[in-house]
Amino acid sequence: MRVLHGTGLDRAAEFMRLNGRLIDRRRFALHFRGGLPGPVVAALRGYENTDGGYGHALEPDLRGEASQPVPAQHALDVLHQAGADDDPAVNRIGGYLASITGADGGVPFVLPSVRDAPHAPWWQAADEPTGAINPTGSLAGRLHRAGSSHPWIGPATDFCWRYLEDGGIEPGPYDALSILTFLDHVPDRERAEAVFARVRDALAAPVSLDPHAAGARHLPLDFAPFPGGFGQRLFADDVIDAHLDALIDAQDDDGGWDIDFLVWTPITRPEWRGHVTVECLRTLRAYGRLKP
Repeated sequence: MRVLHGTGLDRAAEFMRLNGRLIDRRRFALHFRGGLPGPVVAALRGYENTDGGYGHALEPDLRGEASQPVPAQHALDVLHQAGADDDPAVNRIGGYLASITGADGGVPFVLPSVRDAPHAPWWQAADEPTGAINPTGSLAGRLHRAGSSHPWIGPATDFCWRYLEDGGIEPGPYDALSILTFLDHVPDRERAEAVFARVRDALAAPVSLDPHAAGARHLPLDFAPFPGGFGQRLFADDVIDAHLDALIDAQDDDGGWDIDFLVWTPITRPEWRGHVTVECLRTLRAYGRLKP
């Protein structure tokens, strides 16, 4: 079993100083250098809009100022990591989501306003976007995790249950990730277990089990970044162990971890690498593979 020792963490720290965004440097300090949560939340404030949503490249491939649904996921994660699930920003996010939700309770993947600013080519909005399990499931799951009671959660949760109980779902990888987040945190645990038992094969279908597969975009640790959730239950222990070994090996000479998707404008690579580096280290620590 491979372990990342303190020298690897020190190399990652120097990488973050050289390349990371302020918000990711502060997340690194919070998780690995005894930093305080306040500066993390303060850094997040710069990405918030008056409508309660988030833009300004919090999601690096959305470069515009306007709020979009997916950056709200990042914001909820940052607040959760900072122990700030009770921050008023969580309720403001609920309000923003309510303002863009359709009659079916679902949130679109991306809004047409994406066309008004630079963005990665895969962010394509329909003229009249409809609710989608990605990101509705991810957002509902995160708000459940935060213990939020915002009125948006009820219809969004119903939307997710209808999708999951419709039968014959064939989710893509990001849909599967959204479903797993929802099932991990929705309060009705008995119902979540029953749904997971029925759809687990469909959730695992987009994943490559080979830790050394060239060009593999979606690996087990993407679905199980931390132990204990439904994602971990998709894979045997030896599969998780092999991918943790590979994750340690993937640390670059500069101390960071790289990305394996399109860099469409130069700034997105270092921005994503800083984010990913913190997340890789959090995964290694959660599985007991980081020994500072």
